[in-house]
Amino acid sequence: MEDIEDLLAGGVGGAPPGFRLPLNAVGINPKTNKSKRVSSKQDQITASNRDSLAPPSLKIPGTQTIYIKTFGCSHNQSDSEYMAGQLTAFGYALTEVPEDADLWLINTCTVKSPSQSAMSTLITRGRSGKKPLVIAGCVPQGSRDLKELEGVSVVGVQQIDRVVEIVEETLKGHEVRLLTRKTLPALDLPKVRRNNFIEILPINVGCLGACTYCKTKHARGHLGSYTVDSLVERVRTVISEGVKEIWLSSEDTGAYGRDIGVNLPILLNAIVKELPSDQSTMLRIGMTNPPFILEHLKEIAAVLRHPCVYTFLHVPVQSGSDSVLTAMNREYTASEFRTVVDTLTELVPGMQIATDIICGFPGETDEDFSQTVELIKDYKFSQVHISQFYPRPGTPAAKMKKVQSKIVKQRSRDLTSVFEAFAPYTGMEGREERIWITEIATDGIHLVGHTKGYVQVLVTGPESMLGTSAMARITSVGRWSVFGEVIETFSSANRETKSREETKPPCSSNVSSCETCTCSAESCGEERSGEACNISGNISRQDDQKGKSEKQETEMREVVVPGSSVANWGFIDKALVCGVFVSSLTILVLLISIASRVLVRQ
Repeated sequence: MEDIEDLLAGGVGGAPPGFRLPLNAVGINPKTNKSKRVSSKQDQITASNRDSLAPPSLKIPGTQTIYIKTFGCSHNQSDSEYMAGQLTAFGYALTEVPEDADLWLINTCTVKSPSQSAMSTLITRGRSGKKPLVIAGCVPQGSRDLKELEGVSVVGVQQIDRVVEIVEETLKGHEVRLLTRKTLPALDLPKVRRNNFIEILPINVGCLGACTYCKTKHARGHLGSYTVDSLVERVRTVISEGVKEIWLSSEDTGAYGRDIGVNLPILLNAIVKELPSDQSTMLRIGMTNPPFILEHLKEIAAVLRHPCVYTFLHVPVQSGSDSVLTAMNREYTASEFRTVVDTLTELVPGMQIATDIICGFPGETDEDFSQTVELIKDYKFSQVHISQFYPRPGTPAAKMKKVQSKIVKQRSRDLTSVFEAFAPYTGMEGREERIWITEIATDGIHLVGHTKGYVQVLVTGPESMLGTSAMARITSVGRWSVFGEVIETFSSANRETKSREETKPPCSSNVSSCETCTCSAESCGEERSGEACNISGNISRQDDQKGKSEKQETEMREVVVPGSSVANWGFIDKALVCGVFVSSLTILVLLISIASRVLVRQ
């Protein structure tokens, strides 16, 4: 079956978000005989002869209930949120109970075999339950002829703005296939966030790499970046909507902009200018491969020091062996990865780096694996994502000579044991940290906050604390997170520190220039040019040791910009008030004059 996108009138266009195209605009040729396919090449939505795709009822379109299941990365999660937003904008209801849904929308991931196997299992379950199915994401985009996708509707990764049409036609019993697209979906589509306080913002799709094991490139394609202006406008919008964390997401954040003549530091500098100076909204930079940040390490470090940016970065290394990295076609060496980690750790106080490892890549020897173990031991990363090699169909690595399965599994266990022996949060107990609280823990008891280094802090408190920032004292540390107690919460605005305004010189609005600024590393670049450096968080008991009294520390935390008073009015304010007073007096005199004339005539 060809792609329906090629059959649109003029080859481009489509309905605005939330609107359906008329049937003849999407190439539908409904059939009266389901046992015979329509021969027209323009039939891209076909009536299905499968019971699983039969319409559940003759309900009015937009009144049915949809179940959405998402596999994979944050980019996939963002795509699901956009699709959910468009469906709800058109009237569809969402449910987390599959059995209650009239249709299942499954957003898939092709990175690992287990994810695709889970998709296949869910499709089988949906068919057994006679549920109409729409399969989205990287699997149908990268493997169009997959047997599991026969007889179900599919939507590609760049066709998410057409999900309403696809769902509607699928509910009618038609099989829809939308995969081809030459432009990126708009960023201002309706969106239903899984977490109201977290915006996952895709900054580009695809990548510039050609890793021999990667199937995602087949699905997401070559690099395509959103413009700086469109991303900055989206940041302004989500902040106004109450978002407290913005996650920049893509297949390779570091490659951003190279197709449109800009780069990641340019984007980051533009975004941080929009973040509230009270640190009520934080920015998290997404995964970036080593080759593309090596050129901008100092600029990236300056952004990470900004008080509204988490000092956390996900930089996959995949292997500590240069020979394995060459076989993977990763385009960097282990030494260059070490340069990235060493530089960021040196330039950014409290820097936290997460990484990925693939165990048992084809051709990996015991010596290669030992080099990987050595690298992990050297840095003792707080987060390491360890996976076994999975040959993905259609990739060069799938044709390479494989390492024995038992060896792959053993290496994965060995590396996991090495990693789990670390105690990365030792020494945090008793410290006071500012945290940003955005989630409820899986135990249903604790709230989840993160420090500026993105260390997970579990605290107890009412759900009303979600979306707030707080000072927390770390009471105990675990292997994967730490526990804390909230000392105080911060209001959403106006947490300014007068003493620092008076003693610190202005910072440049360009955070990349902050290395020449006399502000502290934590505060550098917070304010626009011409304004004083203000810090509203990360206040610890160490201030007392530096000669600040308890009273001064309390004032720093509790100073609120006072309300307006006459004494603080400017010339324009006073002139406006005087003008209003004179105008009112003139009107009153005129009214009295008119009334007196009327009385004289009578």
